[in-house]
Amino acid sequence: MLKICFVCLGNICRSPMAEFIMKAKVKDNNNYLITSRATSYEEQGNDMYPPAKKKLDEKHIPYTKHTATRLEKDDYDKFDVFYCMEDSNINNVLRIFGSDPENKIKKLLPRDIADPWYTGNFDITYNDLVEGIDKLIQK
Repeated sequence: MLKICFVCLGNICRSPMAEFIMKAKVKDNNNYLITSRATSYEEQGNDMYPPAKKKLDEKHIPYTKHTATRLEKDDYDKFDVFYCMEDSNINNVLRIFGSDPENKIKKLLPRDIADPWYTGNFDITYNDLVEGIDKLIQK
């Protein structure tokens, strides 16, 4: 089983959207454990941001109740790969873990995926997430 963790700053927009998009795309495959985490405690315990839910609803992507959770040092051994949304997420994940001896920390796309909490543009973020996840699935 491949254990995937999507990572962003607060775990209320990009990473939970990625989590549920990926789950929808591999829904018939029991070979994955898919979740998401934050690099900060800012949104700890909060649900997914309402406009993120609205975007998933528009695209008919099912989701369940979400609780923002920060990545912790012991998560390194629980997952096979961590897909970050931007360079700053990678830097923060490395600070949390201390190192990446197994080369598990990756960026979902070569470019940063903009944080729609700041930009307000959930269309661009959604499209970037789908692009990255489609490439991931093709691998």
